Amino acid sequence: MDAVTHARTLATYNRWANNHLYAQCAQLSDEMRKRDVGAFFSSIHGTLNHLLLGDSVWFGRFTARAFVVTSLAQELHADFAALRAAREDLDDKIEHWAASLTVADLSRELRYTGIANPIPRSYSMWFAVLHFFNHQTHHRGQVTTLLMQQGIDPGGIDLILMSHPER
Repeated sequence: MDAVTHARTLATYNRWANNHLYAQCAQLSDEMRKRDVGAFFSSIHGTLNHLLLGDSVWFGRFTARAFVVTSLAQELHADFAALRAAREDLDDKIEHWAASLTVADLSRELRYTGIANPIPRSYSMWFAVLHFFNHQTHHRGQVTTLLMQQGIDPGGIDLILMSHPER
């Protein structure tokens, strides 16, 4: 599989996994989603918010439309419905962007200044895109653990299950 097809597959997976995860999170009360359980971003809501924030920052870098934040824990949406709607909107944009990618796009260099450690950075675009999708998976994994702690079995959201979720 070439890098362009890989990125497109991961964009589709991103949407599928987020839709599934948000449906599971919707079963909880707002208080339960926001309860500080000692997670890196405090709660389920905090983790979902960070994931949207991180994706927005990276997507802004990829599209040369900076998404400015004050911190990696900045709350974008206190309301779960608004957070979910913003997630769905960004997932639409990610899929459309991935559909337009070319080998030349993934071959270029990406330059930006970090947030947590504001120094200039430079990576090949394909490596940054791979990080983008890997970062999503990392934090979705945290949310599945937090859901289990709340008594909700999130089910499987592994990439391999996307085409056959009944397995």
